[in-house]
Amino acid sequence: MDSFLTLLHSFSSSLSDSELSSLKFLCRGKIGKRKLESVQSGTELFIILLEQQLITSDKVSFLEELLESIKREDLIAQLKRFVEEGEVNAPDDQPDVHEKPIEVICENVGRDWKMLVRKLGVTEVKMDRIIAANPLNLREQLFQSLREWQKAKGKDAKVADLIAALRGCKMNLVADRVEQ
Repeated sequence: MDSFLTLLHSFSSSLSDSELSSLKFLCRGKIGKRKLESVQSGTELFIILLEQQLITSDKVSFLEELLESIKREDLIAQLKRFVEEGEVNAPDDQPDVHEKPIEVICENVGRDWKMLVRKLGVTEVKMDRIIAANPLNLREQLFQSLREWQKAKGKDAKVADLIAALRGCKMNLVADRVEQ
């Protein structure tokens, strides 16, 4: 599922009727009156904005201006966080800096993967969800858990932290391979 559409859907569900009316008013110069009159939800408004390419996954400034106008700082913060996490601007084919170490870890850590992931701070609840989603695939469980750690840490996710956690779990051989 497209993460940008998911973000827009969450924005839509948090808009009050008066905020939606304000957004429709602010879009009058961009969208025809008849089209705006038929809009009954934030989702419908966002669909029109997407169709007219006033907002896209890599062009969010108009959306940010709209949210500023209706004083929704919480949604602006979500939008900025979304952009900063690279999901909006990063090309899909570009590997991130953790991809190689994660692959090495997945290839070399076996049944003791939970100990490593706990050391990294991933909660039991998140691990249980990952296990339930991938019940027969140990490698995928570890991979998704490491991705969860990476997502939670954001820019603070460092390869050095992975190496330290591996060494803390007495997985020195794997830590050596990651360092290489």
